[in-house]
Order: sequence, then C-alpha cells, then structure tokens
Amino acid sequence: MKKRQLWKRMLCFVLGAAVLPAMTACGGGGGEEESEGQNTDSGQVQLDEEEAWKAEPAYGQTLYYWVSDGCTAAPSIADELGYFEEAGLKVEGYKSTNDVEALGTGSAHIAVGHIAKQLVPASNGVDLCFVGGAHKGCKSLYVLGDSNYQSTEDLKGTSIAVPNGIGNSDYNITARLLDADGINPLTDVNLTQVETGACVAAMQNGELSAALLSDTYAYDMLKDGTLRNIRSMLDEDLDQICCAIGMNATFVKENPITAKKMAQCVKKALHYMNDNPEEATQLLLDLGLNSGDFDMNVEINKSLQFGPDDAFTESQLRQIIDDYIRIGLLTATDDGEQVMAQVWNPLAPEL
Repeated sequence: MKKRQLWKRMLCFVLGAAVLPAMTACGGGGGEEESEGQNTDSGQVQLDEEEAWKAEPAYGQTLYYWVSDGCTAAPSIADELGYFEEAGLKVEGYKSTNDVEALGTGSAHIAVGHIAKQLVPASNGVDLCFVGGAHKGCKSLYVLGDSNYQSTEDLKGTSIAVPNGIGNSDYNITARLLDADGINPLTDVNLTQVETGACVAAMQNGELSAALLSDTYAYDMLKDGTLRNIRSMLDEDLDQICCAIGMNATFVKENPITAKKMAQCVKKALHYMNDNPEEATQLLLDLGLNSGDFDMNVEINKSLQFGPDDAFTESQLRQIIDDYIRIGLLTATDDGEQVMAQVWNPLAPEL
C-alpha cells in the first residue's frame, strides 16, 4: 500500500514538472514575451498601412487644398505650420472663387467651406463629401439698431437680404434661422438678393427689414449701434455648425489613406486655431487671410469654436438635411438617410 502511494506521488511530480513549462510558455509569467508580441503586431499594422499607402494613386503626388480666408483658412494654417509635411504629404494651395466647383472637379482635394453652400450640390451628384466639422457660427441676421424689429416674428411680410443669392449659403442659412422660429421662409417673408455693401442703405430707406451678414463685416456697425443682431447661428437655443471639411469624394474612395492624412492635418489646424486664437489670428493676418483689426478677429475667432468632434458634426448634419428636405431646399430626395450616406464620410480619428 505504501509503495502504491509512493508511486502515485512520483507520477504526480513528473506530470507537474512537464506541465509547468507549457503553462509558462502560454502566458503564465510570460508577460514580457506577450508584450513583445503585441508590439510586433502593432508594428506590422503600421508597415501594412505604409505599403498600402504606397499603392494609392495619389502617393508621392502633389495634392491641392482650396485657399480661402478667415474662418475657412484651416488648410492654409495646416500648410504654414508644417502639418502636411510632417504627415509625408506634398501640398500646394489652389485658388479659385468657388470651393464647390474646386472640390467637385478634383482641382482641389480638400477645403473648408459652408455646409449651406456645399450640401445641396453634394446631394445632387457633385463629387464631394464631408469628412469632418470645422466650426460654428460665422453669420447672423441683422436689423438696424434703431428699428422696431425685435424678433424674427416681426419680420413677417417684409423683405430680407440674402447677399449671395437664392439657393446659395446666405439663403439657406437665413431659411433655417427663420424656420427655427416657426416662420416659413418661402411664404412668410421675401428673401431677396442684395449686394452686401448695399444692405445697410437699403434697410435705412425702408426697402429691407433685415440682412444676413458675416459677423466680421457687421462687427463695427454692431459696436456703434448702426446694426443689431436679431438671430444668430451662435444663439444658445440653436448652436448651429456652420462649416465643414469637404473633400473630393472620388479622391477619398481611391486614396483612403492619403485622404485620412489630409483630413487629420486640417483637423489638427482647427484645434490649433481653437486653442491658440491670438497666435492663429496673427498668422492669418500675416498670410493676408484675415483683414481688419487684430482684437476684432480674435474676438470673432474665439466665438467660432473650431474643431467640433465627429459626433456633433454628424448630429448637426442630420438635422440640416432633415430641415432642408422639410423646407424644400433639398429636393433630390426626401430620404434623409440616403443623403447622409452619400455625403458623410468621417475619416480621421478624433485628436
């Protein structure tokens, strides 16, 4: 009996000695080896993406961003601060008067511009999509400082100026501002095109009740009491996004890694503009992309909240699409989800 018990103990010892190294090799106490394996996997992913990037048609080619000024100048800021170069991209600025045309034709690969200007063309087949948000605010509805108009309700039955014309960004922005207060922009008011410089005189002689103007243009007249802000995209109950990062949709499809890198650079520039308003404003002035007084531009740039995250941008874009369909600004389809799938393509992880 004692011999049998001794034999069993010896057998257990032998089996235990054999199992222990196997357990160690499978992770019991092998943390260092596991960590090295994870690092190898991570490095392999980076190598795989690098090889995939090299296979893209745009790899090593000169890429173009649309040059704009003021609040839409983030691509120029990204270039000036060296973000594109750090990402391994060779870029040049492309100057034209129309960002929708520049993106749609592929003359520029990336731009920051008004959603109100780009959304309808994108839904109608123009070859562009939104890859991220840019900022809030930018334009407001103004009346004369000494006028009797105290709310948008008072504007019913009057003429309101939308300087860049019917169907363009000023018209669409004004329509949404009025719609937010239950005013039908198609029947309750007369939205009419009047050149920006003529709007104040037209209000003074009674031809207009209000005008949609950029906050930069109206700044001094707001300060001296000539104008009064009656509704703004920055009002707390609205808090509306204004501009987004747009890209040529075919370029994004054919060059997903290059497009992601470009989008990341512009997002990085937007965060810089938000976190460093004084430095960013001075840089824009030095580049000739801001005009006017330094303090005015700093104040306005601080209000724009550059670099909204993708979740906010997506929710805002859905709301804009739904409003445009309901108001009748977007007529290609009444399926908001279809439009969303067509125009929204977030590329760059949040910074």
